[in-house]
Amino acid sequence: MPSDVWDEKRTLRARLRRTRATRSDATKENATEGLTRNLTDLVSSSRALAIACYLSSSVEPNTRPFLNWAFAQVITILFPIAREDGLLDWVIGDGESERAGLYGIPEVVGNIQPPIAIEQVQLIIAPALAVDTEGNRLGKGRGYYDKVLGSMTAPPP
Repeated sequence: MPSDVWDEKRTLRARLRRTRATRSDATKENATEGLTRNLTDLVSSSRALAIACYLSSSVEPNTRPFLNWAFAQVITILFPIAREDGLLDWVIGDGESERAGLYGIPEVVGNIQPPIAIEQVQLIIAPALAVDTEGNRLGKGRGYYDKVLGSMTAPPP
């Protein structure tokens, strides 16, 4: 990727992080409600029995209401564990225990599964700083999910 594209992405990420950090509580709650509604609709319509989803940070729309719904539906949830080598391990979560992981990212505590564990899910819910109308995602810049999706034999939606 040309360096000017990297620079543009870096600038956009910084702007989006600043915007997120200054959101009001009401704006955060509205974003959480919209995310929860969209994700429950998506998982219900896809009839996924196993999904991958992240634990949100304090500046992101809260994924926990959706996760509580998914646990109540007896959906298996794999949570990412960031590794220093740029790959993701996975934990099959119970939603009860979490800690700050690499880079301060919230992680579920549990038995770690290798990167290939992602092959068992029907749906991946990835964090994003922004998504365009075509569904293209701008991540946080470390490429973890790009590597995951690029390594899968049959990536789900």
